[in-house]
Amino acid sequence: MNELPHALNDGVSALSHALGHPELHAELQAELQAEPARRAPTRRAIVAAAIGNGLEMYDFTLYSFFAVTIGKLFFPTGNALTSLLLSFATFGAGFLMRPIGAVIIGNLADQRGRKAALTLTIALMTAGTALIALTPGYASIGVSATILVVIGRLLQGLSAGGEIGAASALLMESGSKSRRCYYVSWQAATQGGAALVGALAGVAISASLSPEALQSWGWRLPFLLGLLIAPVGMYIRKHLDETHTRAQPSAINGVGAVFREHARTLVIGTFLMTSTTSAMYVIVLYMPTYLVRTLHMPPVTAFAATCVSGLTMLVLAPLFGRLADKLPRRKPLLIANSILSMLIVIPNFTLLSSGPGLPLVMMCVAISGTLMSIGTGAGTAMMMEALPRHHRATGMSIMYSFGVTIFGGFAPLAVTWLISATGSRMAPAGYLLCASLISFIALLLYPSNPGRD
Repeated sequence: MNELPHALNDGVSALSHALGHPELHAELQAELQAEPARRAPTRRAIVAAAIGNGLEMYDFTLYSFFAVTIGKLFFPTGNALTSLLLSFATFGAGFLMRPIGAVIIGNLADQRGRKAALTLTIALMTAGTALIALTPGYASIGVSATILVVIGRLLQGLSAGGEIGAASALLMESGSKSRRCYYVSWQAATQGGAALVGALAGVAISASLSPEALQSWGWRLPFLLGLLIAPVGMYIRKHLDETHTRAQPSAINGVGAVFREHARTLVIGTFLMTSTTSAMYVIVLYMPTYLVRTLHMPPVTAFAATCVSGLTMLVLAPLFGRLADKLPRRKPLLIANSILSMLIVIPNFTLLSSGPGLPLVMMCVAISGTLMSIGTGAGTAMMMEALPRHHRATGMSIMYSFGVTIFGGFAPLAVTWLISATGSRMAPAGYLLCASLISFIALLLYPSNPGRD
């Protein structure tokens, strides 16, 4: 972690000069020269959020990566498309638990502090991953295998429902108001980094084993590797500095107050998540399946696409977060990014689906990853600043979880069905364009309170 600030310093130096904002580099140098005792709590918060959030995205990337194998092993139907659809349906089923996790775990974060919630989320995520990694196939234990894998996804969904709100609140509250966008941008950055690691793990396993060994047991190895990280995450989260404590008469009253006092914000915020979550689950998680199954490209192209999108988010999200901190308001940047995304999505997929070579595929994916990175820090900060501190984790968890459940979790299933029903390779672009239009309207209506405590 000690190397991270210096690597980030070099990256900001290049980008800030290219953008005509060299003062960003000077400010980051000043930050790096600050006393270690002042920087340590923020670094610990970033690492704690990164491990849990990263483990979630790592597992989701692997599940998408091995969706075909999982479909054959746990959902045998005799039809490859049906098995794949059932595999993606199970992937989406975990998202049905997210709203429940958002209410329960988000409220726990607002009632008893961020540490308690984050410790619980990583424990649930670990249990869900263990079930997926260790459950024997349908051929060995029959329908019990299917049930256990579904339960594993449900536990992961319950965990993820409370993870984003609690972790984002912790990040935002761990540092100064002038760096909020930068701190919360690490949520998206770690998701990108985890997708990159997940793709590399999938590549390594696929290249090292025969197809028979991969389908029999090899696909489980990357999931088991993720389990080794979980105890480290638990330890770090248990030793965090708490950023919020508040007592309420009862948990139910606390949740009820969130809905009573912020109903309009919660509804608009849910629709605001449409574009972000759809892009994440289509561009990062579904793209390998799309490239191989629909565009008939070699698996190495799919692997490379996930690596490029993940690396783009890992590098650019914090940089654009720092840039957003220089702006007096969040919305102008988000509006400009939203319009640009809508203008580019159709041409981008037209080029992608025309069957270009590997370099052009990587360019298309990188463009999408860049657009996803621009608004992550500013968008997350704006959403949480619309809520008071004592309702922040619950409210953010609810908006994120409902948005992801409705528009993101079932995106791979919806896009797979749309391609099959229409025969059009442009179905993902249509899905993303509709999502962007919904989010754009919500963005115009969403309240903005920069700097709110």
